[in-house]
Amino acid sequence: MKKQKQTTASDTDTDASSTVSPAPTPHTADKPGFPIIRIGASAGGLEAFELFFKTIPPDSGMVFVLVPHLDPGHASMLSEILQRITPMPVHEAEDQAVLLVDHVYIIPPNRDMALFHGTLHLSVPEQARGLRMPIDSFFRSLAEDQGERSICVILSGSGSDGTLGLRAVHGAGGVSFIQEPATAKYDGMPSSAVQSGLATYVMPVDKITEQLVTYVKTIVHTQVPPPRPVPAVTSAMTRIIIILRSRTGNDFSQYKKSTIFRRIERRMVVHAIGDIDTYARYLQENPSEVQVLFKELLINVTSFFRDPEAFEALLKVDLPRIFEGKPDNYTFRIWVPGCASGEEAYSLAMLLREFMVGTRQEYKVQIYATDIDDDAIATARAGMYPENITIDVSPERIRHFFPK
Repeated sequence: MKKQKQTTASDTDTDASSTVSPAPTPHTADKPGFPIIRIGASAGGLEAFELFFKTIPPDSGMVFVLVPHLDPGHASMLSEILQRITPMPVHEAEDQAVLLVDHVYIIPPNRDMALFHGTLHLSVPEQARGLRMPIDSFFRSLAEDQGERSICVILSGSGSDGTLGLRAVHGAGGVSFIQEPATAKYDGMPSSAVQSGLATYVMPVDKITEQLVTYVKTIVHTQVPPPRPVPAVTSAMTRIIIILRSRTGNDFSQYKKSTIFRRIERRMVVHAIGDIDTYARYLQENPSEVQVLFKELLINVTSFFRDPEAFEALLKVDLPRIFEGKPDNYTFRIWVPGCASGEEAYSLAMLLREFMVGTRQEYKVQIYATDIDDDAIATARAGMYPENITIDVSPERIRHFFPK
């Protein structure tokens, strides 16, 4: 990574009363208002990266972190290639690098990368190359670190890396920009992201950069807070909640108001609507938008064996106590409310099967999983998941429970 030069006082003589102004402190990305844009790509990603940086302004006030799929055994030339295209400084990321605004950072080969308080942290991958999902991993750390400020971009690539990370970004209240699959050299990654139903924007690369600048100016740079419940806003919010209840049968009146407003605000930006009252009218007149907003308000963020400590405690502490003294063929019934796309229900099923095999006990188990999102339930019923679940599911469990 290029080191930042700092202006120092010259060696010329000065009188005792003179002072030297300190060098300006570079803007670091952990300060509010300086968004970090994470961009994932795989096959065909070079062309997409080149178009992206040809069309993004060099003084946009953003930080760009690139996570392409790189050959772990060869040095990457990507930083040199992109430096010819953009006047922004382009670096190969270093461990514990503090990000600077209007700079580009690229993950090095054979490294995993995470974000913590605006600082990049590199590590040697634990998984073999074929099992690694570096974009998913980095997007997840983005969601954990940045919350509603999370912004991710998925460009050309094969496979499905990025889709699970997109789910985490969506659940944190962030936004995503997905390359229109028809414009990608390889449409696997963009198509997988679009099919998840969680993409905020789907458009060609040159339109992504245009919309990204607009989004940052209107939401991130202005640091728009949730409005105070003045009568006009409260009235519009109430109308929106009534429309949602009428059209979907679900009552969001007990939801946290700031959360609802941030999701509404995001939809307003998508449609270039300036005030919530106008959006309420738009919602009334466009039934399809009601369904989109409904999806935005649902937090379908889950993964296999999410919160590993809880599953470990269940296996070692709770299951032995629950099963103790039960006769053979005893029936256990388990309810998983808010199951989203089913990962938690299937995780419990795997854990229970392993427990019974390990203790040489056999019981009947019925698992009921429910959710208000019909699409999520359909995914859960199908029980088909992308290969990148290997981030959360051990190779042994993959072999035993997941036929290809």
